[in-house]
Amino acid sequence: MTKVWKIDLSASGGNADGLREAAESLREGKLVAFPTETVYGLGADAANTEAVSAIFAAKGRPSDNPLIVHIAERSQLAELTAPPDEAVSRLLDVFWPGPLTVVLPVLPGVLSPLVTAGLPTVGLRMPDHPVALQLIAASGCPVAAPSANRSGRPSPTHAAHVLEDLDGRIAGVVDGGPTGVGLESTVVEFGADGALHILRPGGIIAAQLRAALPDVTVLEPSADEHKQEPEAPRAPGMKYAHYAPRGAMVLVQGGAAEPVLARMQRELDEARSRGERTGVFTYREHAGRLRADHEVACGTLGDLDTVARGLYAALREFDEAGVSFIAAEACPEQGIGAAVMNRLRKAAGGRIVRI
Repeated sequence: MTKVWKIDLSASGGNADGLREAAESLREGKLVAFPTETVYGLGADAANTEAVSAIFAAKGRPSDNPLIVHIAERSQLAELTAPPDEAVSRLLDVFWPGPLTVVLPVLPGVLSPLVTAGLPTVGLRMPDHPVALQLIAASGCPVAAPSANRSGRPSPTHAAHVLEDLDGRIAGVVDGGPTGVGLESTVVEFGADGALHILRPGGIIAAQLRAALPDVTVLEPSADEHKQEPEAPRAPGMKYAHYAPRGAMVLVQGGAAEPVLARMQRELDEARSRGERTGVFTYREHAGRLRADHEVACGTLGDLDTVARGLYAALREFDEAGVSFIAAEACPEQGIGAAVMNRLRKAAGGRIVRI
């Protein structure tokens, strides 16, 4: 049975026992899920190969998919990587703590080789969440932490989501309430060309990176990155289907709403004729426009941050409703919309209709 440590962020000093116990579990090589500002992570001591191996087993995660390592203090960088250069330091000055993972060369022997999946680099981040920072600091170790879900499933933004997927598979969950951003961190790496490559879009958008580094070229991933899976992914989310509900999903994308909605209805009608239980993923502006067994209006197109925050809970809602086929409406790819669309493409497994 997985233990739950309920943390009250408004309490003054009242959470010490729960965090101490959770940190002790990490030191003992056990798996502990915890909240960050993005999603819940599944933590293990990043230097303990047996503990890291347990992450892959609990999640059913492919072993060639590297893990992000979380730290609580910037001074911990010196234990894991060579001194960062000036451009990296500027990034960290602006975005740490926060939803930015930077891929850097890893020092030999400091982490389990399972963390890096055999690569000479590691993704490092300092989360902007008081519970995460306190837990990592109390554990006294760098914490490898992918999202706390079964591999391929929508990432968890509530402790209840963690338990849906991992109850009985892990030692405990630190329940700090719902997460904020709702999507995983942005993962970046400086290339040999001197450009900053966004390997996975997320909570920090390209415009923010360009503002922080006006003298550096920032390259975004192709909209068709789901067709270009690298043999050895350099960061999580670059390979394999991710974020997917149990039902099949088709993503419909176009410039104008009316033809997109019409095509979605056609897909829904055809699925219903096959005996499917249908679902529609849309936004508040278009709520009630389509006929389906279950509808989720996920945030508003006027504020894509609301879509990001609700995305994974929306995808899980289709599972709760027993939906076997989902027609999903694309959103604009401006700002955090690029990260939302990245996740929707992955959730659809490449089943995309462009109008």
